[in-house]
Amino acid sequence: MVGRSALYYEDYVLSIQYFNQAINAKPYLYEPWFYRALAKYYLEDFDGAESDCSRAIERNPYVVNLYELRGINRIRQQRFADAIQDYSRAIRLAPDKSSLWHNRVLCRIQQKDYAQAMADLDSINKHWSKDAGGYALRAEVCLLQKDTATAMQALEKSLELDAYNGTTWAAKAAILLAQSEWKEAEKALDEAIRLKPQSAGYYINRALSRLNQNNLRGAMSDYDLALEIDPNNFLGHYNRGLLRAHVGDDNKAILDFDFVLKMEPDNMMALFNRALLLENTGDLRGAIEDYSKVIDVYPNFWTGLLNRASCYRKLGMVKQAEKDEFKVYKAQLYKHLYGTQPRMNKDQMRKRSDDDLDKYNQIVVVDEQEMEHEYKNEYRGKVQNRHVVMAQRPMYELSYVHHPSEVRSYVPFDRQVEQWNRRWKKASPLYIKAGQEALDEASSKRFFQLIDTLSVAAGHAMECDLGSLLFMRAIAYGEIQNFEEAKADLDACLSSDSTWVLAYWQRAVCSAKQAEYMQSQGKDGQLLRLSAINDLSVAIHLNGQNAYLFYNRGYVHATLKDERRAIEDFSRAIVLDPHLPEAYYNRGLVRIQYGQVNEGVADLSKAGELGLFDAYSVIKKYRK
Repeated sequence: MVGRSALYYEDYVLSIQYFNQAINAKPYLYEPWFYRALAKYYLEDFDGAESDCSRAIERNPYVVNLYELRGINRIRQQRFADAIQDYSRAIRLAPDKSSLWHNRVLCRIQQKDYAQAMADLDSINKHWSKDAGGYALRAEVCLLQKDTATAMQALEKSLELDAYNGTTWAAKAAILLAQSEWKEAEKALDEAIRLKPQSAGYYINRALSRLNQNNLRGAMSDYDLALEIDPNNFLGHYNRGLLRAHVGDDNKAILDFDFVLKMEPDNMMALFNRALLLENTGDLRGAIEDYSKVIDVYPNFWTGLLNRASCYRKLGMVKQAEKDEFKVYKAQLYKHLYGTQPRMNKDQMRKRSDDDLDKYNQIVVVDEQEMEHEYKNEYRGKVQNRHVVMAQRPMYELSYVHHPSEVRSYVPFDRQVEQWNRRWKKASPLYIKAGQEALDEASSKRFFQLIDTLSVAAGHAMECDLGSLLFMRAIAYGEIQNFEEAKADLDACLSSDSTWVLAYWQRAVCSAKQAEYMQSQGKDGQLLRLSAINDLSVAIHLNGQNAYLFYNRGYVHATLKDERRAIEDFSRAIVLDPHLPEAYYNRGLVRIQYGQVNEGVADLSKAGELGLFDAYSVIKKYRK
């Protein structure tokens, strides 16, 4: 259970150590193997996770989650045939779980087994007729089979069921682009971008549709936005370079091609385009160098030879110019020479893999428009994001680990903590921190050893020192996510001294964390949260000048959806410490949920001013 708690708080290395102990004690249980596999999956040890899943399946072959987790690990290893086997066995056990069918279809697509994929989709569309994702998948399979008309029908059905899926709008736009329906494609991409504004590829495609409608300013804006999101996007830099050259912004165009050539030094198209730009801007020697690299690879590229000859003549290098010109003249005896092309032909496009140098000035598009694949599984992303609705900043707690604040200028300080450190100079110093970082293996071992040392010391301690040793051990238990043992030690501390503010503080943190974990398991953690509020209230009665106690109580009130009391506590924390950024941040979120949007945005602005820069993305969301 402690391992599962550590897993929930993303302390994966520590959780693995707990599951190791459980496996060593009772290797015949399947659950420790499963949870250790899950921890390894989050650490991207897909091979190790698969092995643990297999061990769990040997012990209990009737649990759907085991096959599902092993399937997703096999997908991450590009072993789609094995993943299909896992999903097939899982479907036999749970035929009504749509995510299993969804992932099996995606694996069949990767295997190019379109007939079986369509058979699965028939089942999905029949049993989950309101599932928009099933129709989007059908569209993808139809596209792969070159059946554009049926694909468009499936996408329209998907959008009819769910008009808020940016990926589906982008897929529709891809078909419209292929049909040269530029205006309709732009409309579809407008919707895709509205729903998924952080996808650079959508802006690249919209720029293409705008170029073909002669909206050069709009296309340039889209390339700029795409490169803000993905600064290393090849198509963004290459096509923006061509567009800049077309409008005469040669110096900036050179910068784009410089970037392309850093990514692909042997890209002859980019080299030739840069050579043209360098020639236009007067860097003749740089142009000759680029022309020469292209001609070395394509010795019969007559346009390149003529351009290099022109540069040689401008530099007075007549012999070299005549040599290039004579080579072209000889070619004229065999083939009519058309001359140089215009600087950019925005009405024509070439595939990225097309290396015909005569197409050097054409906009580049991807070889194949691919739909985004999203494998459905309940383990995707950060663990707590699946359960915790409120994005509050975490509670302040006591720790042996110095955790530098995200806000460099803010150093948490409390007089009683400082007094404790002065009293116990030889012990590990206490720090105040917001949240808990995952421990590596060495750190977790160090805390286990510290607990053993303190346990031995407590067994031989005098009565006057026993409480302090138990308090130290409680902090160490908290570091390794063993909140039950930590609370047991803190209970003993408070039995000996009912005025111990730091013990109330830390016990409240442990109770709140236990409640959050219980909620993630579908259990009611309200009693634990009320216990945390009670401990914090007693601590505040004993020390009403501690801003962190008010802040923590505000946090717990917020998780109980008691916005009024949460706002009051955050406000009192701010009065005591006007530079506490998390208090402004959390109060801002609670105010927004309470309907006080303007006041909430003002609080978030203050949090951002104090260094919590995440506040600005929240402000942007709520201003819209």
